[in-house]
Amino acid sequence: MEATLFIVAAPSGAGKSTLVNALLEREPAISLSVSHTTRPPRTGEEYGRHYYFVERSEFEREIEEGIFLEHAEVHGNLYGTSRKTVSGLLAQGKDVLLEIDWQGAQQVRKTKADCVSIFILPPSRHELERRLRGRGSDSAEVIERRLHNSREEIAHAHEFDYIIVNDRFEDALGDLQAIVRAVRLRSELQWRRHESLIAELLATGN
Repeated sequence: MEATLFIVAAPSGAGKSTLVNALLEREPAISLSVSHTTRPPRTGEEYGRHYYFVERSEFEREIEEGIFLEHAEVHGNLYGTSRKTVSGLLAQGKDVLLEIDWQGAQQVRKTKADCVSIFILPPSRHELERRLRGRGSDSAEVIERRLHNSREEIAHAHEFDYIIVNDRFEDALGDLQAIVRAVRLRSELQWRRHESLIAELLATGN
């Protein structure tokens, strides 16, 4: 079965991870590709479930070895997606979701032109700041850096196939799920998925 690579990106604090986790509960057929990162784990995060937490030296060695489909430095930490993991899941006919940043999305589009990219926006700058401060997991310095970097991140939103404003969570989640379902119904995919049905419908005779 044909599979799709989905990319979801957003500025920190826009609610990307919460939306992605909720989507995966509603759409269990989508596999989340767990990223590698050099940032320390937050409270409740588990190795191999949320991220593969590695030292910078190990991450840099993995870059040299070419294991990443994409990698980028975000807010002073390195993030990357395993090329082998993504290719393996797609080869099995499983849709894959990457939760990455705009830099990584640019890299993926160069090699996976048929990927579907989605950017999540906060409803306002005030709300973005409120969400960042409400986490209670980052220092004031880190929060200020994330707010500063959000301007550049948002400036790249137009490069994505879809944009969702995460104001009311249920609405944003519904929009995200609608995109996934619409992509799965694209004619070129459906035509290949249902070759036998189409052949039967086109057959001559009664």
